[in-house]
Amino acid sequence: MPLYETVLIARNDVSQAQVESLVENITTLLGEHGGSIRKREFWGLRTLAYRIKKNRKGHYVLLGIEAPVEAMRELDRQMGLNDDVLRLLTLRVDEIDETPSPILSRKGDDRGDRGSRGGSRSGGRYESGRGGRRNNDSSETRDNAAAAE
Repeated sequence: MPLYETVLIARNDVSQAQVESLVENITTLLGEHGGSIRKREFWGLRTLAYRIKKNRKGHYVLLGIEAPVEAMRELDRQMGLNDDVLRLLTLRVDEIDETPSPILSRKGDDRGDRGSRGGSRSGGRYESGRGGRRNNDSSETRDNAAAAE
């Protein structure tokens, strides 16, 4: 049976529970036609790149689907009629990757790659030697003068 990945964008007005019920409706629709959902990922409420039907945000869902072609045609038709669905993109794939998608794995690390703000930093203006302290030379000459006495 062919494998598909579908990304669904639902309106931001609907709740998370309504989005989950929408996915359950998809599951029952595919079950009636002999298909199944092998992977589900709820990416949450995200900002859209541009307005879609006067919406600036949407609930994103990734589905890994194993279903016949007729079931996918019916799914596209049903989701096109649903007012809560802003966009639906379905791609045929060779295999469904069971690992978390890059979007989901990056979700928790949003600020982790920025580094710390403030505190001690390595390699600043003064640590590079440019325009830094010049007292080091004078302290060495003082130490040498004290040792000579």
